Amino acid sequence: MKVDFERSGGERVSAAQVRELVGRAEEQLSLAYAPYSGFCVAAALLCEDGTIYTGCNVENSSYPAGNCAERTAVFKAVSDGKREFSCIVIMGGPGGRVDAYCPPCGICRQVLREFCRPREFSVILARSREDYRMFSLEELLPESFGPEFLDG
Repeated sequence: MKVDFERSGGERVSAAQVRELVGRAEEQLSLAYAPYSGFCVAAALLCEDGTIYTGCNVENSSYPAGNCAERTAVFKAVSDGKREFSCIVIMGGPGGRVDAYCPPCGICRQVLREFCRPREFSVILARSREDYRMFSLEELLPESFGPEFLDG
């Protein structure tokens, strides 16, 4: 689904954008497959062109074979040819109950780093449409390694 969001200037997104993204992430929570940990996570990724990709975590009995919600959303977007992202909303908790902020794991932070400008990309940890915390990826992954280190 494409939503035409107007950029609010700089690296941050508007409250209306966040509410829309949180709503999309909330819809994904019930789709999470977490029979082992019981910890359901959902994400909504906003592309620069306004397209939104969602994802949920998918666990596996061979634990490393599972995939996080954030990476699911990124991989779906990349597989559709998207490479420029504005922000991501992440929410989750035991049994899909969102009582606390749910930060991305280290692997997800690094995957996000591959496709964005860390100072400009917003990571939004949401408990509801009105209760969220916003960070730049640079704040969550300082001194990060990215594609520019491999140029040339």
